[in-house]
Amino acid sequence: MNAIPCKLKGLLLFEPKVFGDARGFFMETWHQARYREAGIQGDFVQDNLSVSRKGILRGLHFQNPIPQGKLVSVLQGEVFDVAVDLRLSSPTFGRWEGTNLSAENKRQFYVPPGFAHGFLVLSDSAMFHYKCTALYSPRDEVSIRWNDPDIGIDWPVKEPLISERDGKGLFLKDVPKDRLFP
Repeated sequence: MNAIPCKLKGLLLFEPKVFGDARGFFMETWHQARYREAGIQGDFVQDNLSVSRKGILRGLHFQNPIPQGKLVSVLQGEVFDVAVDLRLSSPTFGRWEGTNLSAENKRQFYVPPGFAHGFLVLSDSAMFHYKCTALYSPRDEVSIRWNDPDIGIDWPVKEPLISERDGKGLFLKDVPKDRLFP
């Protein structure tokens, strides 16, 4: 496995070793000791799976005071995946980083607590897997507007399909400071 630190401290991109032949392929998607050595310290307690069609944008979501770290990957299709730094003491507060994840490239993206997360489906459909360090807590979840001009994410689609809830997301400047991270 190749662990690649991203520009925003704490984000990690993983390229698992893939062993393939005429029958197909095999890859290890989680090995606690190896991933801990690479920088993931939290224990995973919940796995989630979502399926979405082309043009769907999910996010930007985060939880606080029960934050989640997420190791995400795409099992089918392709997405543009994004994390936004919400750590008030970070020199990169409010900045974003994005990467393409696909069934073909088999990459995994680790988004630690302290970041908002979202993705846009680029293929006809996508099956998206989340491995989470905390249980989902609806009362602790906050949505930030996908098109917040202060964040300035360069999404590859200008008019994505979003949920009603995500359409009512807050601008980062309007998120109460106690909901952000120290």
